[in-house]
Amino acid sequence: MAASGRLGLVRSPADGGGLECTIALDAMGGDHGPRSVVPAALSYLKQHPRVSLILVGDETRIRAYLGGADSALMKRLRIRHTTQEVAMDELPSKALRNKKDSSMRVAIDLIKNGEADACVSAGNTGALMATARFVLKTLPHIDRPAICTAVPSLRGHTHMLDLGANVDCTAEHLFQFAVMGSELVAAVDGIERPKVALLNIGQEEIKGNEQVKQAHELLSHSQLNYVGYVEGDGIYLEDVDVIVTDGFVGNVALKSSEGVAKYIGRMLKSHFNRDWLARLAGLAALPVLRGFRRATDPRRYNGASLLGLRGIVVKSHGGADELAFEHAIAIAEQEIQVNIPQRIGEQVGRHLAQAQYRESA
Repeated sequence: MAASGRLGLVRSPADGGGLECTIALDAMGGDHGPRSVVPAALSYLKQHPRVSLILVGDETRIRAYLGGADSALMKRLRIRHTTQEVAMDELPSKALRNKKDSSMRVAIDLIKNGEADACVSAGNTGALMATARFVLKTLPHIDRPAICTAVPSLRGHTHMLDLGANVDCTAEHLFQFAVMGSELVAAVDGIERPKVALLNIGQEEIKGNEQVKQAHELLSHSQLNYVGYVEGDGIYLEDVDVIVTDGFVGNVALKSSEGVAKYIGRMLKSHFNRDWLARLAGLAALPVLRGFRRATDPRRYNGASLLGLRGIVVKSHGGADELAFEHAIAIAEQEIQVNIPQRIGEQVGRHLAQAQYRESA
């Protein structure tokens, strides 16, 4: 199946191509639980006839949102009852040790035992990463999984990783992230040689900490299409496909960007409501404002991939509504179709060996 990109992922019912697949959904995770997950699941099934879904969680609460569901859809939807939930503020270690029958844990177990091809959860990020890593394990040559998602840019979008899974990283970790991000973009966006950049405090080679400088050397001697450093504004302005950083910087950059977007939206609303002339100007600008809102709507970028695992796990935003969660499901399906774990597993070791050989030559 041709890749359609990470944005606008919900395809039409006429698109019957691709492999048949099954995706497990953590129905209890996030701020809204089954109130968002179940309607999103039903909507997705209507548009994707080759997909089956497993709703994992409290069966009574799940069925409360299934009333009136089409019987044909129900043939591709089943419920896996669980008795526990992982709280959004729960310590990952406690969730891993004490919540073996949680909706999150069971959804990931379904991948391991072959009942599902991927899982999607809006639950506790730390617990999801810890559980997924414990149950599924990492791919060969991958030391740590990374969180990757698409962010809007002038050229459409770019993928950024890591976004919070790894606060402290070595140069080798950053190199592994670069390979994983490049393989993801090549597969889902259909770009033969994605442009990869390192996030840094300047574009000059003398700038940056030792980890970034060492990663720069590794990437410069690799066969990746490495284009050098980008600064923070380059996330949205530069012509790059993958931006690599550690989880601390990546998470701060992402949250700062989300804050700026909300600030701009609220300021525009405040100014256009100032008086009747401003309201009139707002009406005239409405088509432009709607286009801007759609282009920057975080719901359409929802769904972060946990790359480097021996299975596909997608993290949805905790506050995701139906549309946002549907996009996260779409990302999981797309990664199934292009077999992201296999692609990453095949490429990381090869690229690392080549980079180290060329650096020592």
